[in-house]
Amino acid sequence: MLNGLGQYRTRIDGLDIHFLHVRSRHENALPMLLTHGWPGSVLEFSKVVGPLTDPVAHGGREEDAFHLVIPSLPGFGFSGIPSSSGWTLTRTASAWAELMLRLNYRRYVAQGGDLGAGVTTRMAKTRPNGLEAIHLNFPLLFPPELRGEPTEVERSAIAQLQKYREKAAGYSFLQKTRPQTLGYALADSPTGQAAWIYEKFLEWSGHDSSHSDVLSFDDMLDNISLYWFTNTAASSARLYWESWDNDWGRTELELPVGCTIFPGEIYRAPRIWAERAYSNLFYWNEVGQGGHFAAFEQPHLFVEEMRTCFRSFRP
Repeated sequence: MLNGLGQYRTRIDGLDIHFLHVRSRHENALPMLLTHGWPGSVLEFSKVVGPLTDPVAHGGREEDAFHLVIPSLPGFGFSGIPSSSGWTLTRTASAWAELMLRLNYRRYVAQGGDLGAGVTTRMAKTRPNGLEAIHLNFPLLFPPELRGEPTEVERSAIAQLQKYREKAAGYSFLQKTRPQTLGYALADSPTGQAAWIYEKFLEWSGHDSSHSDVLSFDDMLDNISLYWFTNTAASSARLYWESWDNDWGRTELELPVGCTIFPGEIYRAPRIWAERAYSNLFYWNEVGQGGHFAAFEQPHLFVEEMRTCFRSFRP
């Protein structure tokens, strides 16, 4: 399936970067860079490639078309595994900008969730030539210094974050402090690797009664297998160790930012936090279905959000 989409590797800043590059048949399509997170992969976007690149064949209009570039994060999947420290989200953002230049995209938009939101946010902060706007489905908006009594929406978001930190954040503390030790266990056991990722699909997807409402076993096993067969449990966890203290958190941005909030997300950031951090918040929508793995779970909804969000940036 991946071969059918178009797989490539190129060496950037001393590391092999794997990416999918799918051009639309419509020459005026808008180039878009899509970045996955952990425990995701380029497979998260497999269901949206067709509708985004060939909208006419999927009920859309020619003017909705995108050219897509979908890279694998350093140490993930078929990208190279860094042999020394320093591959932070910021360095990855710089590599992504170089990738877009090599592909001759002089103007483009970018999208990301989870760690991909971190990379996309760093790109928006550094503003590489050609990047015109970004979209985040997991905006890195954490409680700012509150001004007076928090609103009901703010209290709800703070409560969600507290619950996550107290009950569900153990994986992140291990990956940001002891990724190498953890890696030995995950590399030694396919059951352990599967459980480590399956738990996140179970807890973070926006399902009604079971994960199978939105993700099939094949969906999840494809993604888990990409970690197992490439032996990237430790190297993917190291991105947390590299970036957590410096590149992860609320970032003020001036570049145009669009956000879609999915109801099954780890926490639902309030719009007021976005307005305080993003001086050019041009798009905000709260949808009725989906969770942390938005494109994987709700491909139709994700496609519609991309079309609507970036419509004003068409040539």
